[in-house]
Amino acid sequence: MENRNAEWQELEARCRDCRACPLGQTRTNNVFGTGDTGASLMFVGEAPGEQEDKTGIPFVGAAGKLLDRYLYAVDLPRDKVYIANILKCRPPHNRDPEEGEQDACIGYLREQFRLIRPRVVVCLGRIAAMRLIRPDYRITREHGQWVQKGGVWMTAVYHPSALLRDLSKREDMLRDMWAIRQKLEELGVAPCVEDTANE
Repeated sequence: MENRNAEWQELEARCRDCRACPLGQTRTNNVFGTGDTGASLMFVGEAPGEQEDKTGIPFVGAAGKLLDRYLYAVDLPRDKVYIANILKCRPPHNRDPEEGEQDACIGYLREQFRLIRPRVVVCLGRIAAMRLIRPDYRITREHGQWVQKGGVWMTAVYHPSALLRDLSKREDMLRDMWAIRQKLEELGVAPCVEDTANE
């Protein structure tokens, strides 16, 4: 365990000092990730936004607050999951991450996977799904469908920012979140309120 903690701290330090792409020069904060580093469930978005860049914490802006509401609705404590992005630095004006930027940053996410060893990975939005599940992934058609890769169950849901713009997708998101909860229960790894209360 001590060795794993040391590896995690070393990884975070390397990521914090990274200048592998130009975004390292323009960021306010590196946004490494947040949550339980021993979590069975990991959420992966595409990149930090303005609020995340200011705080260094992923999903704390309006989209993050909406994600929190969905987590609460299906009884998944935020501190019992791990949340990260493909990019650890904010692209200018919140534009989509470029392929070269993803290539420069994906190694950090792979190392996070290796150390956390999640049982379930949920891609938040099409860009994460196209990078982690399949390059031609269609989020509107395939959200909520499960695939297994390397012994890990993976799915994708709408990015919370899309739900801020299109209210009609919110019911789909709730169904997908319940399915994630059910998958965790099937695997016997669903966190519960009691876990949090006993700490």
